[in-house]
This record gives sequence, structure tokens and C-alpha cells, in this order.
Amino acid sequence: TQSTWDTRQKDEPVVTMAPEDNDAIRDCWAVCFGNSYNDYDRCIASGYDNGDLKIFDLRAMKVLWETNLKNGICGIDFDRHDIEMNKMVVTTLESKFHIFDLRTFHPQEGFASLSEKAHESTVWTVTHLPQNRDVFMTSGGNGSLCLWKYSYPMKRVEKDSDGIDQGVIGSIQQLQNMMVSTQPITSYDWHPEKRGLAVCSAFDQSVRVIIVTKLQTL
Repeated sequence: TQSTWDTRQKDEPVVTMAPEDNDAIRDCWAVCFGNSYNDYDRCIASGYDNGDLKIFDLRAMKVLWETNLKNGICGIDFDRHDIEMNKMVVTTLESKFHIFDLRTFHPQEGFASLSEKAHESTVWTVTHLPQNRDVFMTSGGNGSLCLWKYSYPMKRVEKDSDGIDQGVIGSIQQLQNMMVSTQPITSYDWHPEKRGLAVCSAFDQSVRVIIVTKLQTL
């Protein structure tokens, strides 16, 4: 079950997304707002312990799209929350994360995507750099941080054999990999104004301030 709350109404959620009575109930491990480009449209991406990934349209109150990534989903982040859906990164167990291009939906293939191995352990979180939406940081269960850059393809859309638009995924490059703890890094957050300044927490009961340099050159 996934609930959305209005801070002005504390007693009960304004929206609750739950399975049908005869459907199996799964634990929801990760959620993220997106597609908030006007006063009306909102969506929520939700990830579950069995690898289910669902995007809910809060305006229409329906599932926009769903798929299964085969491993429990630990983190989700849109590259920007206040624009039309563009890209989304989803992190999972078994050392993987997935990137989805959300601009073009194909009726059979869905959204274009790629997967990448990282951290040699669970990929706990993903957070996009506020000043550059193609750069993001992932954190791992082995205590490492990995900095990545996404590059768009020459053409983001192509026609399939039936003449239907189909998304084309780009490529990913690892820029940096650094061990900062001996325990899993469970959260990471960039400063919204000071480029490269960040904070993270880990299971070693420590909060660390991180400074990433030369981001302006990317």
C-alpha cells in the first residue's frame, strides 16, 4: 500500500493506492514524486520488494505503466520533479540500477531503458545533481559512492517496423567511485544551491558532509 499525505490534513491520507482484495500484498520500499510541471498533473513512482515498478497518475487515479525488474527496488529518482517526465533512475538489490527514458512510450516495449552493475552490493539510493540533471550519485551497501553521467543518443526517438515511435536509450559513464564507509550508505542528498555540496548517512551511525569538485566542467 502506498499513501499520499497533505501536510494540512494530518489525520488521514488524501490518496491511498492498494492492491485488489484478491491480489498479493507486497512491501513498498521506495517512492518518488514526478511529472509536476503544472498545477494539476502529478505522478508517483513506487518500487516494491518483488521488483515491481509502478508509475501512478494521481490526477487520473490509475496506473500509467508497470514492469518488473526482478530484484527488490531500494531507490527511485526522477532527473527533475517539476518538469514533464524525462528520465528516471531506479536502484535495486543485486548491485544493479536501471535508467528509463520516459519521453516516448511504446505500446509493446514500454519505455527505453538500460541497466548497469555498481557497488558490488545493494544499490541503496540515487540522487540527481540539482544543477545538472544528467549527473547523479548512487550509494552502495559496501559503503561506496559512485558518480555517473548520462549521455543522450543522437536521436531519442525512432520508428519501429510498424512505424510506431520507440524511445532510444543513451549511454552511462562512471565518473568517480569512492569508499567513504565500511557500512551501507542509506541516504544521500545534494545541496540545492551549492554545487557539489552533499550530505550522507550510513549504518556506522555517522553523518558525513561530502564535497564533489569540478562538476561545473561536466
